[in-house]
Amino acid sequence: MGVAFGLLRLSPATFWAMTPRELNAALEALGIARGGAPERAELQRLMQLFPDTAEAGHDG
Repeated sequence: MGVAFGLLRLSPATFWAMTPRELNAALEALGIARGGAPERAELQRLMQLFPDTAEAGHDG
């Protein structure tokens, strides 16, 4: 998340400790927040690009 580290200058610990709402509020303050959940087509596209696999270090 280049925006979090570069633009917001968050440390990794701070970034991972944030809730999605806190991150969104920080992005809204900069005028770059995305509104709403992704549409089904966008979610499908992201799932194809970034599948959950055992190779990625996940169990199961």
